[in-house]
Amino acid sequence: MAPQQAVLEYLTTTKIGEKGQLTVPKQFREDLGLDAGAPVAVLRMGNGLFLLPEQQRFNQLCEKISAILTNAGITPEEVLATLPETRRRIYEERFGKASTTKPEAGRANKRRRKK
Repeated sequence: MAPQQAVLEYLTTTKIGEKGQLTVPKQFREDLGLDAGAPVAVLRMGNGLFLLPEQQRFNQLCEKISAILTNAGITPEEVLATLPETRRRIYEERFGKASTTKPEAGRANKRRRKK
């Protein structure tokens, strides 16, 4: 994905509503493909705020990660091969060591019936 050229554009002034809501001008919403409910990151820089569509931020993060891995000579297959061990380690960090025994067949999620 080619990086987009940064464009600084002043379109209009808007106001913050009673509930802290901010209206993004229609032209910007259309240009950026933002529909109602679209996630937007709010970034603070000094006395200013930046609004960044989450999809754009996600794409930028993916591009950075891809460039770092490519420069390090790591292939997608090598990254994917690390996933099972990484999942196991994260699980153990959060929930403790996983049980190595399997539950008895037919007993999981069933109540004993009274005879």
